[in-house]
Amino acid sequence: MSLRIVLDMNLSVEWVPLLEQAGWHAVHWSVTGDPRADDATIMGWALEHGYLVFTHDLDFRTTLALTHARGPSVIQVRGQRVLPEHIGATVLAALKQYEAELSGGALVVVDQAKSRVRILPL
Repeated sequence: MSLRIVLDMNLSVEWVPLLEQAGWHAVHWSVTGDPRADDATIMGWALEHGYLVFTHDLDFRTTLALTHARGPSVIQVRGQRVLPEHIGATVLAALKQYEAELSGGALVVVDQAKSRVRILPL
Protein backbone atom coordinates (compact mmCIF):
# COMPACT_ATOMS: atom_id res chain seq x y z
CA MET A 1 0.00 0.00 0.00
CA SER A 2 1.57 3.19 -1.13
CA LEU A 3 -0.65 5.97 0.17
CA ARG A 4 0.76 8.29 2.79
CA ILE A 5 -1.80 10.01 4.98
CA VAL A 6 -1.62 13.17 7.07
CA LEU A 7 -4.47 13.53 9.55
CA ASP A 8 -5.98 16.94 10.08
CA MET A 9 -6.15 18.36 13.60
CA ASN A 10 -9.89 17.72 13.79
CA LEU A 11 -9.34 13.96 13.82
CA SER A 12 -8.05 12.00 16.77
CA VAL A 13 -4.50 10.65 16.88
CA GLU A 14 -6.22 7.31 17.56
CA TRP A 15 -6.52 6.95 13.78
CA VAL A 16 -2.75 6.64 13.29
CA PRO A 17 -2.29 3.12 14.73
CA LEU A 18 -5.41 1.83 12.95
CA LEU A 19 -4.19 3.13 9.58
CA GLU A 20 -0.67 1.84 10.17
CA GLN A 21 -1.91 -1.62 11.24
CA ALA A 22 -3.78 -1.75 7.94
CA GLY A 23 -0.55 -1.04 6.06
CA TRP A 24 -0.81 2.69 5.41
CA HIS A 25 1.79 5.24 6.47
CA ALA A 26 -0.01 7.81 8.65
CA VAL A 27 1.01 10.84 10.64
CA HIS A 28 -1.07 13.30 12.64
CA TRP A 29 -0.54 16.95 11.74
CA SER A 30 0.19 17.75 15.42
CA VAL A 31 3.53 15.94 15.13
CA THR A 32 4.32 17.23 11.64
CA GLY A 33 3.49 20.92 11.70
CA ASP A 34 2.10 23.81 13.68
CA PRO A 35 -1.22 22.73 15.24
CA ARG A 36 -2.55 26.25 14.51
CA ALA A 37 -1.72 26.02 10.80
CA ASP A 38 -4.48 26.86 8.36
CA ASP A 39 -5.89 24.42 5.81
CA ALA A 40 -3.83 25.91 2.98
CA THR A 41 -0.61 25.19 4.89
CA ILE A 42 -1.63 21.59 5.53
CA MET A 43 -2.65 21.12 1.89
CA GLY A 44 0.60 22.65 0.66
CA TRP A 45 2.67 20.42 2.92
CA ALA A 46 0.71 17.33 1.86
CA LEU A 47 1.16 18.13 -1.83
CA GLU A 48 4.87 18.85 -1.43
CA HIS A 49 5.54 15.66 0.55
CA GLY A 50 3.27 13.25 -1.32
CA TYR A 51 0.57 12.81 1.31
CA LEU A 52 -3.19 12.81 1.10
CA VAL A 53 -5.18 14.71 3.72
CA PHE A 54 -7.60 12.85 5.99
CA THR A 55 -10.10 15.26 7.55
CA HIS A 56 -13.53 15.86 9.03
CA ASP A 57 -13.46 19.46 7.75
CA LEU A 58 -15.59 20.57 4.79
CA ASP A 59 -13.18 23.40 3.96
CA PHE A 60 -10.72 21.11 2.19
CA ARG A 61 -13.38 20.08 -0.34
CA THR A 62 -14.34 23.73 -0.83
CA THR A 63 -10.70 24.72 -1.40
CA LEU A 64 -10.24 21.95 -3.97
CA ALA A 65 -13.37 23.07 -5.81
CA LEU A 66 -12.57 26.79 -5.79
CA THR A 67 -8.95 26.37 -6.87
CA HIS A 68 -9.52 23.52 -9.34
CA ALA A 69 -6.47 21.90 -7.74
CA ARG A 70 -5.22 18.52 -8.91
CA GLY A 71 -3.96 17.67 -5.44
CA PRO A 72 -3.48 16.77 -2.76
CA SER A 73 -6.05 14.03 -2.55
CA VAL A 74 -8.46 14.35 0.35
CA ILE A 75 -10.43 11.72 2.21
CA GLN A 76 -13.19 13.33 4.21
CA VAL A 77 -15.09 11.49 6.91
CA ARG A 78 -18.64 12.70 7.59
CA GLY A 79 -20.96 12.23 10.51
CA GLN A 80 -21.10 12.77 14.23
CA ARG A 81 -19.14 9.71 15.29
CA VAL A 82 -15.76 9.89 13.57
CA LEU A 83 -13.56 7.90 15.93
CA PRO A 84 -11.93 4.75 14.57
CA GLU A 85 -14.11 2.44 16.64
CA HIS A 86 -17.23 3.87 14.97
CA ILE A 87 -16.25 4.32 11.33
CA GLY A 88 -12.73 2.87 11.04
CA ALA A 89 -13.69 -0.21 9.04
CA THR A 90 -15.61 1.94 6.55
CA VAL A 91 -12.65 4.30 6.10
CA LEU A 92 -10.22 1.41 5.60
CA ALA A 93 -12.54 -0.13 3.00
CA ALA A 94 -12.76 3.20 1.15
CA LEU A 95 -8.96 3.59 1.16
CA LYS A 96 -8.59 0.12 -0.37
CA GLN A 97 -11.41 0.62 -2.87
CA TYR A 98 -10.20 4.03 -4.08
CA GLU A 99 -6.43 3.63 -3.72
CA ALA A 100 -5.79 4.18 -7.44
CA GLU A 101 -7.98 7.27 -7.56
CA LEU A 102 -6.40 8.73 -4.41
CA SER A 103 -2.93 8.09 -5.86
CA GLY A 104 -3.86 10.10 -8.94
CA GLY A 105 -5.82 12.92 -7.28
CA ALA A 106 -9.29 12.52 -5.82
CA LEU A 107 -11.73 13.56 -3.15
CA VAL A 108 -13.28 10.63 -1.30
CA VAL A 109 -16.17 11.31 1.06
CA VAL A 110 -16.96 8.58 3.58
CA ASP A 111 -19.90 8.25 5.93
CA GLN A 112 -21.32 5.28 7.78
CA ALA A 113 -23.65 4.31 4.92
CA LYS A 114 -21.47 4.81 1.83
CA SER A 115 -18.43 6.35 0.22
CA ARG A 116 -18.12 8.27 -3.01
CA VAL A 117 -15.24 9.55 -5.09
CA ARG A 118 -14.67 12.56 -7.32
CA ILE A 119 -11.58 12.87 -9.47
CA LEU A 120 -9.56 16.09 -9.22
CA PRO A 121 -9.82 18.79 -10.37
CA LEU A 122 -13.38 19.33 -9.15
